[in-house]
Amino acid sequence: MNTFGRIFRISIFGESHSPRIGVTIDGVPEGIELEPADFEEDIARRSASSVPGGSPRAEKDVPEIVSGLFDGHTTGAPLTILFSNDDICPQDYGQFDAIPRPGHADYAASVKWDWANDPRGGGQFSGRMTLPVVAAGVVAKKVLEGISFDASVIEVGGCGNRLKWPEMIDRAREEGDSLGGIVQCVVTGLPIGLGEPFWDSVESLVSHAVFSIPGVRGIEFGDGFRSAAMKGSEHNDPFGPEGPLKNGSGGVNGGLTNGAPLSFKVAFKPTSSISRPQKTYNFKTEKMDTLQIKGRHDVCFALRTPVIVEAMAAIVLADLV
Repeated sequence: MNTFGRIFRISIFGESHSPRIGVTIDGVPEGIELEPADFEEDIARRSASSVPGGSPRAEKDVPEIVSGLFDGHTTGAPLTILFSNDDICPQDYGQFDAIPRPGHADYAASVKWDWANDPRGGGQFSGRMTLPVVAAGVVAKKVLEGISFDASVIEVGGCGNRLKWPEMIDRAREEGDSLGGIVQCVVTGLPIGLGEPFWDSVESLVSHAVFSIPGVRGIEFGDGFRSAAMKGSEHNDPFGPEGPLKNGSGGVNGGLTNGAPLSFKVAFKPTSSISRPQKTYNFKTEKMDTLQIKGRHDVCFALRTPVIVEAMAAIVLADLV
């Protein structure tokens, strides 16, 4: 349920408000240089303080490597990395027992597991669980030496003009609302032939991993949905002596990497937890009610996701390599 991959295999554990969260990575080659400082850059990119309108939740997010490392090198044994949850506010979530949050997993999870679901901060459905994924991505990137990852937000709230984003975020915050966004990821330096036809195509596996990020609503490779309105002569990628001359396919043919950069875009929904009053159902009173969500939430969590998208792609590609 919480495990992904076949050879480079990761298992995440914990919940948003549990004492710790973490990841165990199996299949890490021995002899890779690794230390806690290697995680700092990517963890900082994911932090709420790195973006405008980020959640006030302030975690230190210092990685504790408890297995699979000796004398600064991986041993080949499973690598386990832990993080503490210190800045938690469980009292903010009692209101959702009666009124599940629109857009969240609260209702479906409570039906599936009854008392066993931990609703605090979203539990195992929380974006907090992307922290151990980012840590696994750091290790995966080390496995993929010579391969480069570059993800960035290209659109917020339907707008591609970065200069307008701060004003849009401030306005949404004042209105008690939220914004979505689009992230573009480009991976260069890949060998030709990664992936398998059909079930384990590169697109299938990357999509599986990326859709595991909370809040993802769509993914497209290369020309994506625009290709449906193109002619074959427009969408096809002619070859030159060094590979494809353009990249309408996003770097994949027949499920295999083709030598061009792997290029895809990911759509993230607006943050579901908003302070603006919403009409929804109260399951205790059995009547429609007004919900005004308390707590600490991002105005546009998509701004924190580029490094998470990179991590998911790296995990997939490390497994295929």
